[in-house]
Amino acid sequence: MAQLAALIVTQDEDFRRRATQLLRAGGVPIGMVEGRTGETTVADLGVVDIRWDVASGLAAIERLRAGHPALAIFAVAAEANPDLILQSMRAGANEFFAWESPDSPSARTMVESFHGAIRRTAARKEAAHANTRQPCVTYVFFGAKGGAGTTTVAVNSAVELTRLTKKSVLIVDLKACGEVALFLGVRPRFTILDAVENLHRLDKDFLKELVAKHKSGLDILAGSEQFERPGAQDAPGVEEVLRVLTRLYDYIVVDAGNTVSACATSAFYGADSLFLVTNPDLPSVRNAQRFVERVRQLGAGAERIRVLLNRDSDQPIIAQRQIETALGYSIHHAFSSDYRTVSAALNAGVPLTLANHSEISEQFGAFTRSMVGITSEPEVAAAPKRAKFLGIY
Repeated sequence: MAQLAALIVTQDEDFRRRATQLLRAGGVPIGMVEGRTGETTVADLGVVDIRWDVASGLAAIERLRAGHPALAIFAVAAEANPDLILQSMRAGANEFFAWESPDSPSARTMVESFHGAIRRTAARKEAAHANTRQPCVTYVFFGAKGGAGTTTVAVNSAVELTRLTKKSVLIVDLKACGEVALFLGVRPRFTILDAVENLHRLDKDFLKELVAKHKSGLDILAGSEQFERPGAQDAPGVEEVLRVLTRLYDYIVVDAGNTVSACATSAFYGADSLFLVTNPDLPSVRNAQRFVERVRQLGAGAERIRVLLNRDSDQPIIAQRQIETALGYSIHHAFSSDYRTVSAALNAGVPLTLANHSEISEQFGAFTRSMVGITSEPEVAAAPKRAKFLGIY
């Protein structure tokens, strides 16, 4: 499903908050636009509040339609008045909704209609871009607890994704004092904070200066060197940075750490797949349960969660079936426990997929192929043999 960029036109902050939740609970990855970047691209969807000031709301719809003919505009009014519906459509609105309080008996019907309109908007966007560049796919990795191996899985998946697809891939480190660059043996000059603090300059050329290059071809937007950042105050900027990046790359891999922070939540909303990395032990499984519940509360796409079991063994403390029952999700992929091999690769700053042909590196290859729908390892053409003459070369 194509990711959408949405804007909300209102003076009511409570309406903005609830409309944002409603947009993001529709099963489609959505990023919010606040108009602070220097890029000229516009939103795909606009929600205009016309509940209290109808004239001003209709004028806003007319301005949006005049400036952006392809924008899907949702008009939201206090009631479903036939004359107002007609005025909204004449002004340029595509959809009309009567705003309901969450406790209203008809609130569920309004929510279902709203989400249906979002899905139609995403389908139209996909159809319009069917013969052009495919939309960026974003994979977010989150750890059930510290030390679960989230960065190891994210880094090796990103390197393997670059190798397999031969397309543009970026890994983003959202953790304060993150270790993605360390795992890759790279010393970046800039971090994600440089992007967040320069939103007004955020375009293709500026971003090229911020990312570091790995020898595999993978681009890296490194994590902050500050313990307290990125923090809650940086979340809107992080969301905007990620939205801009989706227009520049074919694939984005995000290491979101192991804390459901405001910045991590920004990444969850834009994820095509949200990989939850857990271990077969009680603390990991308990925290994984908490994470699943929190994602559901946020409306951040619980249906996009994929459970990854790291450090699996023949005699686990908790069996896979028990983990699946506890979480309510099947285990998408399991990685075996190989501390010596993983530690050696980490200390060398060389990803497993490039360092050796161990069983664990093969598992990362199989996992990444499943991510992009490749059924088997691409065959390498054999070198042509030299012709023989009388049994000699």
